[in-house]
Amino acid sequence: MQRFVLRTSVIGLAASLGAMPLAAQQAKPTVFDVQPYAGYMMFGKMIEGPIGSSVSSSSGPVYGAQMSLTMAKNFALYGNVGYSSTDLKVGLPIIGGIDVGSSKALLYDGGVELKIPLQSAPMVTPFVQGGIGAMRYEVSSSFLNTNATNVAYNVGGGVDVKLSPNFGVKVMAKDYLGKFDFKEATSFDLNGKTMNNVALTLGVHFGF
Repeated sequence: MQRFVLRTSVIGLAASLGAMPLAAQQAKPTVFDVQPYAGYMMFGKMIEGPIGSSVSSSSGPVYGAQMSLTMAKNFALYGNVGYSSTDLKVGLPIIGGIDVGSSKALLYDGGVELKIPLQSAPMVTPFVQGGIGAMRYEVSSSFLNTNATNVAYNVGGGVDVKLSPNFGVKVMAKDYLGKFDFKEATSFDLNGKTMNNVALTLGVHFGF
């Protein structure tokens, strides 16, 4: 009798474990996702002067949140807001970088996200993003106190790891490409170089 009960329990446990992946696959997909994140941002040079001089924001932390709306099985629209506060740095030959003030950046953008499902690992989904938005700088130093907003195109990609039907972890690298608007900031019609501002982020996402 005890042997029969034990055998029945083992069979029941095995059946339950075997049904878990199937239940996960049959779970209703989420339509709306919210992803708070934190990470590290590396800013490009706002302007390059003679003999190697430059002005740029130092690398530093970035925080934000992304929201996405699934439009098809592997296609979604997203909106993102991020914020970073770092030092304003002047680069000089031989001496190197000198902190001369503070620089704050507000990022807001939107675009499309394409997911790339893996048959061998259904819980792990690589993805790519592309879109357009803006970066608003607030610069404060002994020689300049101003703000400026410039258009920023963005491209990125990463991996989404689903830990449950409505919860997961998202790792992403994203590049914001744009030019600092010197005309708005200083009234001088200077043509700055196109900057690559790269954000490396880790976040969690909640699906609804």
